[in-house]
Amino acid sequence: MRYPERMRVRRLDHFGVDVADLERAERFYTDVLGLQVEMRLPDQVLLRYDDGACALFLTPGRTPGSLEQVAHPLGKSHHAFEVSWDDYVTARALFTERGIPHHAPIDWGDHECLYFLDPDGNLLELVGYRSGLRART
Repeated sequence: MRYPERMRVRRLDHFGVDVADLERAERFYTDVLGLQVEMRLPDQVLLRYDDGACALFLTPGRTPGSLEQVAHPLGKSHHAFEVSWDDYVTARALFTERGIPHHAPIDWGDHECLYFLDPDGNLLELVGYRSGLRART
C-alpha cells in the first residue's frame, strides 16, 4: 500500500478551551460571542458557530491567563473568530461596557483585529474584514 506524502486538512472542525468554571464560560461564549450550545456533559460543553465548534473543558484549579496577553497580544497563542464588519465595529463598545479586557484594534489594511480575554484569561481575537475584501481560500 502506498501512503500519501502528506495529509490535506479540510477545515478546523473544533477547538478546545480549558475553563475553571463551565457555567461562567458557557454564558460568556453564548451571551457575548453568540455561540449556540450543542451538547452539555458534566465536564464539557460543545458550542457551535457557523461551520465550526468550540469545546469548553472543565479544568478545576486552572490558573487564569494574565492580562499581559491582551496588553501585548501579537505572536501569542490564541483563537480567532471572523465576524461581520458591523459586529466588529460594535465589539469594542460591548467589551468596554461589559468590562472585558481587550486591546485597541489593529488595522491590517483589508481587515482589523481586536484581541480580548475570556473570563478564564484565554486570549481570543475578533477579525472583521472590510466589505467585499475577504478572499476565501
